[in-house]
Amino acid sequence: MLRRKRERDELLPGTLELLILKTLSQAPMHGYGIAQSIQQISDDILQVEEGSLYPALQRMQIKGWLRSEWGTTETNRSARFYKLTADGRKQLNAEVQKFDRITGAIWRVLENT
Repeated sequence: MLRRKRERDELLPGTLELLILKTLSQAPMHGYGIAQSIQQISDDILQVEEGSLYPALQRMQIKGWLRSEWGTTETNRSARFYKLTADGRKQLNAEVQKFDRITGAIWRVLENT
C-alpha cells in the first residue's frame, strides 16, 4: 500500500516571527528545537527551513526580541539557545493582535462571497 506524504503548506508572509515568538514563549530552545516544535504542533503541516529560521532568529536578536547563549542539547551537542526578552513578549502580543485583525478580515471576505 502506498502512503502519500502529508502535504506541507508554506508559511504566510510575516508569520515566521510570530511562530518563533510564540514557541519561545513556552521555554528557551535551540534553533532545531524551535523548528521541530512548530512542525510537531502543526501536525507536520508547517515546516520551517534552516535557511529561513536562522536569519529570522538573527534579525530578532538585533531587534532586541531575543537573546541567546550557548548550552548543551539533549543529545549532548553544543547549540545556541534562544530566549524571549521583555521586548520580545511585547512584540508577541503585538504580532498576535495583528494576525487576529488580518485573519478576521480574510474570514469576513470569505464568508461574504
